[in-house]
Amino acid sequence: MTEVDHIVSIADVIRLAVAPVFLLSGIAALLNVLTNRLSRIVDRARHLETEFPSATPVRMEALRASLNRLARRARLASWGIGLCTSSAILISLVVVVLFIDALISINLGGLVAALFILAMGTLTLGLVCLLREIYAATVHLRIGEPEPEHLPAAQP
Repeated sequence: MTEVDHIVSIADVIRLAVAPVFLLSGIAALLNVLTNRLSRIVDRARHLETEFPSATPVRMEALRASLNRLARRARLASWGIGLCTSSAILISLVVVVLFIDALISINLGGLVAALFILAMGTLTLGLVCLLREIYAATVHLRIGEPEPEHLPAAQP
């Protein structure tokens, strides 16, 4: 293989690698959404935990229920982050294997396909976690005047 052919081959691999790189940008945006959601969940849980010392028994039960829901949402967001990060790692491996394939001139097409399928599977599961977390956040959503047990405890 001449030097020009080798450069053309690498240029072709770079063209092939552009699509996965754009996919990585999308995954990065999704990770930003998930980490922001997780951060908001943790902040809300910490705020509710500070109400325990002065809470009435009725308010305490409402706080426990809210904290349980927040814990479930946090687990879903955490799973989503893990799955989307795994997908990004797999996409990165696809790009690396594409370059190795071009440089060593061995056929790694099956490995590339398997890594890409795994990446899409983990990304899909990460999106499912995001969808479930959003559902968990909105299923108990009540817009309007709060019920008495959800009002903050009166300060003496």
